[in-house]
Amino acid sequence: MWADLAGIGRAPGDAGGYRRFVWSDADLTLREWFVGEANARGLGVHEDRAGNLWAWWGDPTAGDAVVTGSHLDSVPSGGAFDGPLGVVSGLLAVDRLLETGTMPDRPIAVVAFSDEEGGRYGIACGGSRVLTGLLPAERALALRDDDGVTQAEALRASGRAEAAFGADPEVLRTVGTFVELHVEQGRGLVDLDAPVGVASAIRGHGRWRFDLAGRPDHAGTTRLEDRDDPMLTQARLVLAARDAAARHDAVATVGKVLVEPNAVNAVPARVQAWLDARADDDEVVRAVVAEVAGAIGVEAVEESWTPRVDFAAGLRDRLVERLGGVPVLPTGAGHDAGILASVGVPSAMVFVRNPTGVSHAPDEHAETADCLAGVDALATVLEELAWE
Repeated sequence: MWADLAGIGRAPGDAGGYRRFVWSDADLTLREWFVGEANARGLGVHEDRAGNLWAWWGDPTAGDAVVTGSHLDSVPSGGAFDGPLGVVSGLLAVDRLLETGTMPDRPIAVVAFSDEEGGRYGIACGGSRVLTGLLPAERALALRDDDGVTQAEALRASGRAEAAFGADPEVLRTVGTFVELHVEQGRGLVDLDAPVGVASAIRGHGRWRFDLAGRPDHAGTTRLEDRDDPMLTQARLVLAARDAAARHDAVATVGKVLVEPNAVNAVPARVQAWLDARADDDEVVRAVVAEVAGAIGVEAVEESWTPRVDFAAGLRDRLVERLGGVPVLPTGAGHDAGILASVGVPSAMVFVRNPTGVSHAPDEHAETADCLAGVDALATVLEELAWE
């Protein structure tokens, strides 16, 4: 299964990275792969109104389903494991349970959430946000990618009707419990020498856009004192973000910048820059963003915000005990499990060790033995939750 995915959306010249953006050719190929894998197992497949794919073992209308899965899309030049590991592991865990020859007492589903990374339209967990109504369909449809293509246009190009796109409370009501397996996006399990762990919380995080205006001019003939160069403000923004994050024990990153006209011999007319900020405490995140905006004198436009999510202690502790006392650790990475938890769906996460500690980059990795340990853990969890 991993080999089948290896070549889909591979980015030339990115040292093995992937560009799997929502509604792209790569994304549509990944969706076909998921449907094929589900059908091979006799699972019924349904695409909800938000574009998420559900593979069902049992009657979804029965409700109180035990759901696992993750996402198949990537950040620009992302690694192979972030997202797909949870989908593949979910299907393999179902294989383990199918071998028992008994039907679960609760329906089981494997979900492939759409646009979790926001790599094309900039809003993380787009599929789960639209599904739950946290991201209104009108706003999601109007989002534009870097080429000016709206999500509504991309939907139509993929053969989908934009009028049907939106929240899907009927599907959401079928979910009794959600457990997401994910490669760890840090060194927590490496330092603890453990192949598998369980999440305690997701730190508060958000994305803000800064629109920096300047005056276009000639790079060779315009004196320094006569320039209105927005790249100077951009430079101050980067330094202000680093300083504010260090003072508040947070993390802040300026990872995306668009420059107009983006010519080597021209003073820029305009710069757009995006700030990602995260911390254990939501108010700390807000303080960091406010300090950065104040330092450069430019408004921070909020594009997405996810408050801190603490996973339900009862479900978390039940999983930890069933898995033999695995480590419990928080994460600074956002996940669809956090979105579902924020709207009241009992949710949990299982992490698989990443020996490099690197994520959102080609060096992201997980050893085969640890991946299989993750499948074992996930099958154990699904059995615990779906059989009385």
